[in-house]
Amino acid sequence: MRRQLSLWGDWTRNRPGEPAPVIRRTGDDIELVELHWGLKPRSPEDRPAINIRSEGRHFPSHRCLVPASEFFFSTGSGARRTRWKFSLADGDSFYFAGIWWPASEDWPESYAVLTIAANPDVAPYNGRQMAVIRREDRMAWLDLTIPEEELLRPLRAGSFRVQRER
Repeated sequence: MRRQLSLWGDWTRNRPGEPAPVIRRTGDDIELVELHWGLKPRSPEDRPAINIRSEGRHFPSHRCLVPASEFFFSTGSGARRTRWKFSLADGDSFYFAGIWWPASEDWPESYAVLTIAANPDVAPYNGRQMAVIRREDRMAWLDLTIPEEELLRPLRAGSFRVQRER
């Protein structure tokens, strides 16, 4: 069961396993729907796939976009744990490149976010990051008009503003 959503809302606080808004192409239409974050695991002992490495893979169908304005990584542990917020330096919103999968008998319609090597701004905090699609490239991701290797790559240095949260 899916629910149509408006374009307004806070998409930066989603947690794995929870429903979240995604944008996808269905035939000639673009739709904003709420899908479960996490693809069905291969075996019952495994966890749902929330992130998928994009390198060496092709995604000729079932592409989606996850709207965002920021993302977070933590460094350290315990009392020395520090949370870092990343947003585009120009203040623009963006999308994470994702893939979605139809519902099965025992799993709802769901999606996962694609990951890439971290760009120079993110690399000091984490070696990988979610694949960021700029707003001007959103239709190229959904319509397959630009080769995916051109879209699924780190943004240039200086693209992200990094802020210490705590």
